[in-house]
Amino acid sequence: MNKKISIIGSGFSSLAAACYLAQKGNEVIVYEKNASIGGRARQLKKDGFTFDMGPSWYWMPDVFESFFADFNKKPSDYYHLTKLSPAYKVFFGLDDFILISDNLAEIVKTFESIEPGSGEKLEKFIKNAQKNYEIAIKKLVYRPGESIGELITVETAAKIDQFFSNISRDVRKQFTNEKLIQVLEFPVLFLGAKPSKTPSFYSFMNFADFGLGTWQPTNGFYDVVLGMSKLATELGVTFKTNANIEKILVENNCTKGLVCNGETIASDIVLSGADYHHTETLLDTQHRQYSEKYWSNKTFAPSSLLFYVGFDKKINNVEHHNLFFDVSFNKHAEEIYDNPKWPTEPLFYANFTSKTNENTAPEGCENGFFLIPIAPGIEDTKSLREMYFNMIIERFEKLTDQNIRKNIIFKESFCVKDFIKDYNSYKGNAYGMANTLLQTAFLRPKLKSKKVKNLYFTGQLTVPGPGVPPALISGKLVSDLIEKYQ
Repeated sequence: MNKKISIIGSGFSSLAAACYLAQKGNEVIVYEKNASIGGRARQLKKDGFTFDMGPSWYWMPDVFESFFADFNKKPSDYYHLTKLSPAYKVFFGLDDFILISDNLAEIVKTFESIEPGSGEKLEKFIKNAQKNYEIAIKKLVYRPGESIGELITVETAAKIDQFFSNISRDVRKQFTNEKLIQVLEFPVLFLGAKPSKTPSFYSFMNFADFGLGTWQPTNGFYDVVLGMSKLATELGVTFKTNANIEKILVENNCTKGLVCNGETIASDIVLSGADYHHTETLLDTQHRQYSEKYWSNKTFAPSSLLFYVGFDKKINNVEHHNLFFDVSFNKHAEEIYDNPKWPTEPLFYANFTSKTNENTAPEGCENGFFLIPIAPGIEDTKSLREMYFNMIIERFEKLTDQNIRKNIIFKESFCVKDFIKDYNSYKGNAYGMANTLLQTAFLRPKLKSKKVKNLYFTGQLTVPGPGVPPALISGKLVSDLIEKYQ
């Protein structure tokens, strides 16, 4: 192609697209507004502690393998993976928890021990989820969302009923124990919507969980960022940080380049991996595809209140990944999606990468990452952050039977205002646009601008959807579209 392509943002979708576009002979420059690349997957280092600032679950390893294979590489050429065993721990109360193993056979035994008869049901459920996964990965997610026809295949026709039922209904038909139900509903939260609003077909996320397992890059998720950026550099991609894009230039309904830090940069093609809504504000009004009303009517995935905490001792009774489901799952979901407000009693998640790699914390110490899902666009104040930190730490101490508050060396927080400031995120959302039935495939914002020639988009607000593996796929899809329309 031999085009000059400017890419806005350096998250996973931008990194993937940069690699593919450079491979095809283009001059590719990536512009990142922050001081380091990676987008939401940036890294925080402080006082000898290392934290992943965003993504922390390495699921669907086959998607990463497929990406690197497109360049005759393997993930192991750039980073090392360990399969976590157990994958994660779910707390339901004091001395009441479930350990999810690293293999399906053991998980089946766990289910059976809690609800007799559920083991066989789980095997059938995951077998169906695996079929959905194979259809999704082989037939659907690598399609660019240009038309409804992409969804119509022999395989999807046979599964049509699963697009009009939902995960919650299906799970509750087969399982009665509320703990097992919550464990099975948990994976679809990565898609950004309530289980009751997520089509049954997305049970393939349960196969991603129980079938493919949970993995960990040695030093954390930033290893993946470094690996992809190294590959991109090998392919000739240039990265520019502290590069704030102020405007996308358009002449005669065709993009001509960017204004970055006051400097005009001519480009044949502009691709944005930044927030879709924000990217359109960089255009004059007549060149925008979607109105403010359009965005306000969409269902967005949650935002998050995050804490990065350094402890001066080892934390007991926890695993690498930990979910705290000791309060009402449904009530918290309602306070995110149906009646947006700060949660009355929040579920939360905690991970400690120093359980897997001691190099991410000083000797004898532990790094703690705590996440509370919250509604996007709600009030964000220092006092609210502090109140919720105290709330979850009190429960954490009780449920894990230990005192840790006095062992905190420092804590940093990140919330709605930070998502807006650092990522220009619409309403401060953390995960993009939810994958509901009416926000799937061709019903999502388009990869290719309908109004401006040579302007493209990628990332979690477009096709195929939220999550790191979909972001890699989004980068591939948009690079193929760019080649198609040149």
